[in-house]
Amino acid sequence: MAKNLHTDNAPAISTVKPHFLFAAIGLLVLGILLVLSSSRFIGVYYDHRLLAVTHTAVLGWLMMLIFGSLYQLIPVIFDTALYSEKLAKFTFWLTAGSIIFLVYTFWIGDYTNLLPYAATSMYLSLFFFIFNIMMSYKNARIKNFKSLFILAAVFWLLMTETEGLLTALNFKYHFYTASHLMHMHNHVTMGLVGFFVMMIFGVGTTLIPMFLISHRLNEKLLTYSFVLLNTGLAGLMLVKYLFSNQYLILFFWLLIVTGIIYYFRYIYESYKHRMKKTLDVGMKYTMLALVFLLLPVLISLLLIFLPDTGLKSYGEIMMLLFGMSMIFGFFTTIALGQTYKTLPFIIWLEKYQKLVGKYHTPLPRELYNEKVAGIQFYMYMLFLILSFFGLILQSGILIQTATVLFLLVAVLYNYNVWLMFFHDSNKFINQREKELDI
Repeated sequence: MAKNLHTDNAPAISTVKPHFLFAAIGLLVLGILLVLSSSRFIGVYYDHRLLAVTHTAVLGWLMMLIFGSLYQLIPVIFDTALYSEKLAKFTFWLTAGSIIFLVYTFWIGDYTNLLPYAATSMYLSLFFFIFNIMMSYKNARIKNFKSLFILAAVFWLLMTETEGLLTALNFKYHFYTASHLMHMHNHVTMGLVGFFVMMIFGVGTTLIPMFLISHRLNEKLLTYSFVLLNTGLAGLMLVKYLFSNQYLILFFWLLIVTGIIYYFRYIYESYKHRMKKTLDVGMKYTMLALVFLLLPVLISLLLIFLPDTGLKSYGEIMMLLFGMSMIFGFFTTIALGQTYKTLPFIIWLEKYQKLVGKYHTPLPRELYNEKVAGIQFYMYMLFLILSFFGLILQSGILIQTATVLFLLVAVLYNYNVWLMFFHDSNKFINQREKELDI
């Protein structure tokens, strides 16, 4: 398995590590902002503080983690080296600065003066990332549906950020004729479904069977999933931009859901034929995340048939539930799990790759505290339960308790991440040699 994650084309560790570190800090900042904004969840879902929280989650935490993971996985998925490591490092610093700028802009609610500049900076940083991935794909020796998921995700990221930039500029120049909320909804849909779901599915087709140690899977299921997901999302966006028709929206929604079902069948087949029967904490997170994806699917169906009048507060609650179930129920759950599968190996490569055969080296999972990871897992489950019930019941106490739990989860996660980053290989080897001598 280690050989599958590391090839001769793998980028330098210094290209990958900063993304994981920024993501960990981003998760901690997200926890703090959630606590400070807990009262805002009882109200309108487009509150500027909630927009700051949302962009901290999707950019500062999730996207940075995806960037770092993808740079490590490009040689595996595409069977080629990353086009430019120098560009990747430059993109990291530009993206990091842009995220901080954008989140600050939303936090203070400056839509007219700062937001256009913050959005433009963010757009440029993501454009450089997209260019690097596209040029890597151009040189790819593997071009199957696993790699096409990544390519499609990058395309939808471009669409997402283009809509986001135009919406930001519209606050200053007012060139949209339709409501800016409609464009915000499209920005969210393309981002959450087009980029994040597509990217997670693409990376998952490689990582999940690898970590479960399962082989000879039905690749046609991925083909059906890819075509249905992209056809459904493209059709949904066209309907929303050109004309609003509830039945067409439902039709394209069904295509997306069918695509998700085919992907679930592929993962279930991988799970059923796995050689590794016991799931570690990383794979528990991953399997649970896939189950949680069912929740936003059901909520999105309710939103399609939501009446236009009489239930405004209900609609706002459903939108919040949809966002929470996607960002925290699915994306963050799977991100937390995959961190414990990929980051320990990346750090292990840096610390021990040259020492294999010379000393008794640890397993990657020995680089972090498994008990802390286990406590974090159950604490996160409790956070999800309390936050969902808090939103449904509009209970300030439940929401406040949930946000404090999330902050504690972020602290425990950072503890393990920093434990890995500052792992002392010399100290470990000396201690292990003494134990063997005894």
